[in-house]
Parts: sequence; C-alpha cells; structure tokens
Amino acid sequence: MNVKTRFAPSPTGVLHIGGVRTALFCWLYARRHEGQFLLRVEDTDRERSTESSVEAIVSGLRWLGLDWDEGPYFQMDRLDRYAEVAASLIASNNAYRCYCSTDELAELRARQMEAGEKPRYDGRCRDGSRVRPGIQPVIRFKTPTHGEMVVNDLVRGQVIYQNSELDDLVIMRADGVPTYHFGVVVDDHDMGITHTIRGDDHLNNTPRQLHIYTALDWDTPAYAHLPMILGEDGGRLSKRHGAVNVLEYAEQGYLPEAVLNYLARLGWSHGDQEIFSVQEMVELFSLEAVNASASRFDAEKLAWINQRYIMSTAPDVLAPRLEEQLRRKGLDPSDGPAASDVVQAYRERATTLAELAASCAYLYADFEAPDPGAAKKHLRPVIAPALAELRQQLDTLSDWTPPAVHGAIERVAEEAGLKFGKLGQPLRVAITGAGVSPPIDVTAALVGKARCVARIDQAVAWIEQRAASSKQA
Repeated sequence: MNVKTRFAPSPTGVLHIGGVRTALFCWLYARRHEGQFLLRVEDTDRERSTESSVEAIVSGLRWLGLDWDEGPYFQMDRLDRYAEVAASLIASNNAYRCYCSTDELAELRARQMEAGEKPRYDGRCRDGSRVRPGIQPVIRFKTPTHGEMVVNDLVRGQVIYQNSELDDLVIMRADGVPTYHFGVVVDDHDMGITHTIRGDDHLNNTPRQLHIYTALDWDTPAYAHLPMILGEDGGRLSKRHGAVNVLEYAEQGYLPEAVLNYLARLGWSHGDQEIFSVQEMVELFSLEAVNASASRFDAEKLAWINQRYIMSTAPDVLAPRLEEQLRRKGLDPSDGPAASDVVQAYRERATTLAELAASCAYLYADFEAPDPGAAKKHLRPVIAPALAELRQQLDTLSDWTPPAVHGAIERVAEEAGLKFGKLGQPLRVAITGAGVSPPIDVTAALVGKARCVARIDQAVAWIEQRAASSKQA
C-alpha cells in the first residue's frame, strides 16, 4: 500500500500543541512508510476562518520542519465536487432534502430535552413529503436505523456504535457549503488518503462518516484516533498551562527538533528512550505503539529536552537562531562576538535560546549600572587598586584570548596578595553587571578588550563615588 496521510486543520485560530502532535504523527507515519503527507485547510466555517490563521498554521508547520507533499488544499475551492456527490446520494436514495426551519428544530430539541430524551432529528422530511417551494433546504444523509457500525481503530481497538443512536445528519447546508462530516469523507476519498489519523475527539464522528463511505461504495481509510493532551492539572490544555500557539515556543527560544521530540513522547514511546532525532522518530514510529490514554503536558520536561538539544546541537547551527533571539531583544548580533562562540560558552546555563540571549546581552550592549546586590558585595574600595592595575595590564594585551586574560588576572591577583577568585569575581561584576557568567577569562575574551577596559573604569569610578558618598554621610 502507498501510504498517504493528511493534516486537516480549520483556520479558525493558531496552530496549537494538540494540532502539532496530530500533524507530527501523520507526518511520521507517512515518512516511516515512504508515503505522502498532505495539508488540507478545512475552511468551511466562513464566519471564523481567517487568512491570518492559515498563515499561522503554515508558518508553524514550516518552523517545525513538517513538510508536506501536496497542498495546501482548501475546501471552499471544491464546492462543485461536494454538490455533485450530494446529488448522487439523493439519486441513490441515501440522502434527502430537509425543509425544517430553525424554529421547528429548536422546538423539537426543547421537547425532547423536556421529556428526558437525547436531542436528535426525528426524520420528518425523510420521505420527501415536506417540500416547501421558495425555501432553500439542507441535505441530510439517511442513516440506517437498525444494526450497528463497527469502528476498527488502530489505537483504540474495536468500538461499536448502534445505528439507532445516530440521527440523519446534515451533509450540505442551505448555502451549498458541506458540513464537516461530508467534506472530510469526499476529500479523503478524492485525495487518496489511506490513514486518517486525528484526535480522539473525532472518534464519535467516525461511524457517521463510515456510513457515508458505505452509501457511496467507496473504500474506507484506516482510522487512528490519538489521545488528548491534558494540562499538568488534568484539565483541558489551555493558556494557563503555558504557550498554546506553537509559534510562541519559537519566540521563546525552543528548538523545533526539541518540540517535536517532546510531542512525539506524548502518547508514543519506544522503550525507555527519551531523546530522539527526527530521523530516529521516522525509523521507529508506529501507530501500534501509541497509547490510548490521555497524556499530560509537562512544561519542565519540555524545557529539559530543549536544554539537551541546546547542548548537543552544533554551535554553528544554533548561531543564527541565537542571533534571531538577540534581535528580538533589540540587540545587534554584529556588535559583539560571533554567536557560535557565545553558544559554546553560555549554553550550559540556558534551557532556551531566549534565556541564553538574555544571559549574554552585555556582550552586545552596555549597561548603566551593575546589579546592586552583586556590586555591594564585590565592588568594594579594597579591590579598587587591583582592578585599576588589572585594567592597565588588560589594555596592553596584544593577544586577546582566554589564556592571555587568565594570565593577566593571575599576575595581578598574585601581586596584590589575592586568590584568583577574589579578583575574578569583582572583574565579573564590573564587566557583566552581574555575579554569574561563564569562566571569567572566557567571559572577558567575549566581552572584548575595549568594553572590558571601559567597564573596569566605570566600576572603579562607581566604587570611588560610593566611598565618597559614605564619607559625606
């Protein structure tokens, strides 16, 4: 079989985490079987569908690297095809025109609920006797009233539905636009979809769609319904659990490969392995290994995986992504050290590239004053002479490298009768504005000679100014 899957989002909002996981599993299954992956935009909700949502979906998939072989297709471009198939169902007595008004249906629903019955259409137009000239009808599918429909789901196993529990669903609205149930059947058939992989909130829709396939005498795809993703508190995943729009993770400095790795493990596993390259996921993925139980989103686990990727990804690969984060913070990546060198020095302390960019901002822009707590502790009058001497020695270095900087700090500290750290930490506060950074020789080398010298001058002046203020007080 030539496997063909599809991701079919509605463009009524952003590409959220649940949708990404569905797209990923569809993509992995197609790539695993050397098949095709198709993108279809189900835009029949004309009031809520927007072009900006389409752009957000496409941008999110591209950022993740989930490339598609066909599409994007749009349902609103296929209205003539849906009308054609609906007409064939009417001709074969598998569908009919329904002239019921909205008020009639509301009255029926209210009466059924008052009687404690399940709200459902009662088939009053089923025999074609309620034609009303001048009224544009909807088209309903004639659902069998007896027997059962068996769904053989690749994740949930066999699920049986009684036909008596299903009513005659609308397949075409009065304006000629198909409903979800009908459009998805026609599209999946016409586009040759072999495996319909989607969230398990669609499981109860499947028997209705299988009836339509049967009435049209079309082959049905295999179905796999994926478990829900819940928040850490067990509730429906929402903004209170963290970012919902996948592009927010891009803005926050997560790596797309890490996001894919994390989402793959939400509902799928391969032994105890936690970290997978994209190629490993393609080689190992199977629907049989998808768990039917709901998964819980764990922001800390995602951050842990992202940090692992930051540590293992080549610095030259991460460099342009760090530069993008620097620009987001209003910093110019060209006004400082090479981003690849910064990645190498700073990545152990960052779970995201946004954190990394924040931690190294002083490499690309000056700061007005050091952190008050760090300055009070380390920039004291007793250290000013040694800092001033170190400033002179650093200014004369012709070889601006970590070993050369280290040697200068070591010499000045020894001459002043200080341990290396007793001078290194004040230097760190002077040139970074804070008390934490990579090794001080590496940090100074990345800050650059001119900035180091100027910032030591600034720190010494700050020490002298504070000392003078203390005397006056």
